[in-house]
Amino acid sequence: MGRPLDELLKLLDLEKIDVNLYRGLNPDEARNRVFGGQVVAQALVAAARTVEEWGCHSLHAYFLRAGNPALPILYRVAQSRDGKSFASRRVVAVQDGKEIFHMLASFHKEEEGFSHQTAMPSVPGPEDIPNEEALRREVMHKIPEAFREMFGRPWPIESRPISPPDMLDPKPCAASQNVWFRADGVLPDDRDIHLCVLAYASDMSLLDSCFMPHGLSWFTDEMHTASLDHALWFHRSFRADDWLLYVQDSPSAFGSRGFNRGAIYDRGGRLVASVAQEGLARLIRRRGGKG
Repeated sequence: MGRPLDELLKLLDLEKIDVNLYRGLNPDEARNRVFGGQVVAQALVAAARTVEEWGCHSLHAYFLRAGNPALPILYRVAQSRDGKSFASRRVVAVQDGKEIFHMLASFHKEEEGFSHQTAMPSVPGPEDIPNEEALRREVMHKIPEAFREMFGRPWPIESRPISPPDMLDPKPCAASQNVWFRADGVLPDDRDIHLCVLAYASDMSLLDSCFMPHGLSWFTDEMHTASLDHALWFHRSFRADDWLLYVQDSPSAFGSRGFNRGAIYDRGGRLVASVAQEGLARLIRRRGGKG
């Protein structure tokens, strides 16, 4: 495994402090807030450690405050219910005595049932798409200094966007995008690890979809963005270190909030997960200037 993936697996190996209480660390990086996908993944680790055998089938989370990357995060798990087929868990993430994140997660005992799904769109395979890291190296010299360290940072997830917009000079386009992604290395044969790595990756590009019709990107200096909530449904088994296609769109944006949704398919065309997220996308009005 490459170093970034090793570091991610360390972040997901939470320290047990007490019954239903876990501590998660943050990466040693120059960030002004904790990456939301990390908090979702760590909270799912905490919840899964209180459930025997059954796998998570859905989670619903709210980001209440920006996480401080200089402080560890405490995860308190409430074992809300253990039934014959389903188990429910409630997770609260705390920093400096303040709640920064809430999550509800539901676990399901595997059973037989009817099956259907929407078809995966026809797109080029990942072998035919340039690696995002290579694309970033090509434009690194054009990136504003304030964003260069973050932009060039290696990630534990390898991604290959199909027909990505120009982040430095974005033009209005359809509010949809397709991205191949996978863990940048081989993961252990542990179902929960694959669920948590997918949860981490599901927050990496989804919010971008609501910027696209407006010709905006992360480098638009009048923009203030943040994830507000995150919902994830796991439909079928998968491996997060095999290629997965993330089909994303944004049906609506209004009132400084952008709604985004995603469907995640494996290479065989099986729909393995669905995602929905609302994010803050606020244009900052500067005195005496534009915006």
